[in-house]
Amino acid sequence: MKKMGLNEIRKAFLDFYESKGHFVTSSYPLVPMNDKSLLLVNAGMQPLKNYFTGIETPPNSTMATCQKCIRTGDIENVGVTARHATFFEMLGNFSFGDYFKEGSIKLGWEFITEVLEMPVEKLWPSVYLEDDEAFAIWRDVIGIPEEKITRLGKADNFWEIGTGPCGPCSEIYYDRGEAYGCDDPNCRPGCDCERYLEFWNHVFTQFNRDDQGNYTELEKKNIDTGMGLERIACIMQDVDTIFEVDTIQRIRDAVIAFSGVEYGKNRDQDISVRIVTDHIKAVTFMVGDGIMPNNEGRGYVLRRLLRRAARHAKKIGMEGNVLTKLVDTVIEVYGENYQNLVDRMDYIKRIISIEEERFQTTIDQGLGILSEYIDALVKEGQKELDGERAFKLYDTYGFPLELTMEILAERHLTVNEAEFKQQMTEQKDRARTARGTGDELGWASDAVSQLPKDIVSKFVGYNSLEKTCKLVAVVGEEIVNEAFEGMEVTLVLDETPFYPEGGGQVGDVGMIYTDGFMAEVIETKKSVGRIIGHNVRVVKGSVKVGDNVTASVNLTKRMATARNHSATHLLHKALRTVLGTHVEQAGSMVNPERLRFDFSHFEPISFEDLMAIEKMVNQQIFASLKIETEEMPIASAKEKGAMALFGEKYGDKVRVVTMGDYSIELCGGTHLTNTAEVGLFKIMSETGVAAGVRRIEAITGENVYNLLTDLDNKLNHISDILKSNIQDVEHKAEQLLVEMKHFQKENEQLKSKIAKNSMGEIIDQMKEINGYKVVTAKFEGVDMNILRNLGDVIKDKFENSVIVLANVSDDKVEFLSMASDSAIKKGAHAGNIIREVAKVAGGGGGGKPNMAQAGGKNPEKVDEALQKVYALLS
Repeated sequence: MKKMGLNEIRKAFLDFYESKGHFVTSSYPLVPMNDKSLLLVNAGMQPLKNYFTGIETPPNSTMATCQKCIRTGDIENVGVTARHATFFEMLGNFSFGDYFKEGSIKLGWEFITEVLEMPVEKLWPSVYLEDDEAFAIWRDVIGIPEEKITRLGKADNFWEIGTGPCGPCSEIYYDRGEAYGCDDPNCRPGCDCERYLEFWNHVFTQFNRDDQGNYTELEKKNIDTGMGLERIACIMQDVDTIFEVDTIQRIRDAVIAFSGVEYGKNRDQDISVRIVTDHIKAVTFMVGDGIMPNNEGRGYVLRRLLRRAARHAKKIGMEGNVLTKLVDTVIEVYGENYQNLVDRMDYIKRIISIEEERFQTTIDQGLGILSEYIDALVKEGQKELDGERAFKLYDTYGFPLELTMEILAERHLTVNEAEFKQQMTEQKDRARTARGTGDELGWASDAVSQLPKDIVSKFVGYNSLEKTCKLVAVVGEEIVNEAFEGMEVTLVLDETPFYPEGGGQVGDVGMIYTDGFMAEVIETKKSVGRIIGHNVRVVKGSVKVGDNVTASVNLTKRMATARNHSATHLLHKALRTVLGTHVEQAGSMVNPERLRFDFSHFEPISFEDLMAIEKMVNQQIFASLKIETEEMPIASAKEKGAMALFGEKYGDKVRVVTMGDYSIELCGGTHLTNTAEVGLFKIMSETGVAAGVRRIEAITGENVYNLLTDLDNKLNHISDILKSNIQDVEHKAEQLLVEMKHFQKENEQLKSKIAKNSMGEIIDQMKEINGYKVVTAKFEGVDMNILRNLGDVIKDKFENSVIVLANVSDDKVEFLSMASDSAIKKGAHAGNIIREVAKVAGGGGGGKPNMAQAGGKNPEKVDEALQKVYALLS
């Protein structure tokens, strides 16, 4: 077996599969692309998921990658066991409808035996216990003796996650020798001992599992293999733990050098060394892929790893920004294969340094506080720290809950997680209330406030939707100099055509780009001072502060928003005209889809008034009023009759929006040039939102067209159903309604007549039981009122009468029971009788002694139920 370094193995794997016609690509970023189901990439196949599902076409029918992965589900085991890690690399080869089991196994066997030169006698394959095909390939094609091929069950050798593509696996194990084994003479792969180490899993995706648990063969079968690079390196280098693999050992040795501890002498110290080693590698790659530390999502995962590493570094005597220094070693080890780490070294170190300093300023104090809490718990004989104190550590001293739990666990103590979560919820509610709905929102953190005060973003988007601008700042959790693929940051430009959210209007969206860079603008908002922030997702390339970029607003969405915004001005005036001048704007929201307008009014608006308002707005649209905007002193605007919004703050100069001689308002939003551009205006709803405040929601332009098209299609469908043309459909519907009511009345009369005509037949079947005159009868589809009338007639005609009638309708049965006054005196009770009768038909009910009703689920048992009456009265 060759002695190979981790980087050598990676290269050998990719070169081998490239020589076999596979498309080899570099690792995808740790941030999943177009997949919101996952915070971080955690498996080699994850970035290729759309190729497996057929949503996207792969660049080749076969591929091979070495994928960066992050997993934190077993973080407590990192540093404790030999093979757990948060960051690891996964080697994998993939086939999308190309080769299948034999091809995958043959290629894999060739790589490990001829390229890695692993000894055949040390290799043991396993297959799914029902996979005879894979078993035969290993035995007949590869030549493995049957006794060395292990069949394992579903838990070990069948890959599936809920419904969807799934299939059996074949894993390859390495025999580490009897020294690692147990005393069982039958020890083989699948045993819990350390002898057989699984290092390569071949998944044969050949089935589709439905929600009933049924498996059907896929037309296109796929191959997905995964081999942990660190694990195979352990085997190739004949070491017991991943921390002794050449690349990782170099980082571990740097940790030892900085800490001064003697490795291998103290278990707790060794665990801390390994945790720091693993975590600094993980955070270097995470920051390198654009992840920023914060308190949510993947940013929280990063912050947790950083702070966990910082704490364990401190435990082994490492002082200062030592994690930042360790970044150098990580990049020395991995930079040749991951050039982005080299290119972004200064950036990575700065982010980690800032976070490390932040944590160091509070960790000493926080550790002291937690130590006091622990002493108090021990003294009181308690085992659980309350959530309020755990939250104080988090909120005041920056301790993640997991860190508190970990420190407590070292003393065999726990924390009340439910109370902690309650405290967290209450804090978020308080923050939301304090923040309000103002437009001066910070971005991502307070980092924007640290920008130079002379930075100004000039809005030039009233007359231009595309502009070449200068990038003056990149802000995430901290201020940085560069934005690159995968990052979600705020870009600040010296000028911008993007309207920032304000005045009830949503911010513009669009693109910011250069020849080699592209960022999608998700939202645009005002920030501190006169800064406009563009919240972007970088989809390609990189850009640095000082670069010129093209800022391009999405024209379709801007125009749709402008239609809705101009329409709110027309609506405001129409409301004041129809309802009265007491109407004042109380809030608004305009976006590309619709407008929402809140206003002061004290009762629901009548349908007639609502239609008058809608008509008035459309009249102004049809009148093609010119929309003009101009800036002027506030005093001049008021003299001109411009309407200011209550509670709004205005500067010395204001922007006045005039629509013909109909509407004039102060407004900083974007508008059309003519009311005719609104197209059409349609009110969708009118509701109350608070005491004295009503809300109208409406649509304009293309959205009205889409609504009319939908209604037209429905009307055509209705006319087809009624077999009428559209012009006559209303008359036809009314005509059918009249006819239906007539037939319903006629039907009830016929049923009543039939029931009454049955009277003689029913009475003829009357039986005398124990002094009672008992009448039972079954009907189908008769109104219960008719049966009640029929029962009353019988009850009044015969003394000591007990009547039980059943009506079967729509696969269910209804029972009616009556008893005359004389029968009640003898002991009859209609409610008790009906309860027992209904039970027979799978139902229940009850009532008074003289009358009761019940239901049943089993109409087929009606006759048996009615027979029960006689038994009860006997």
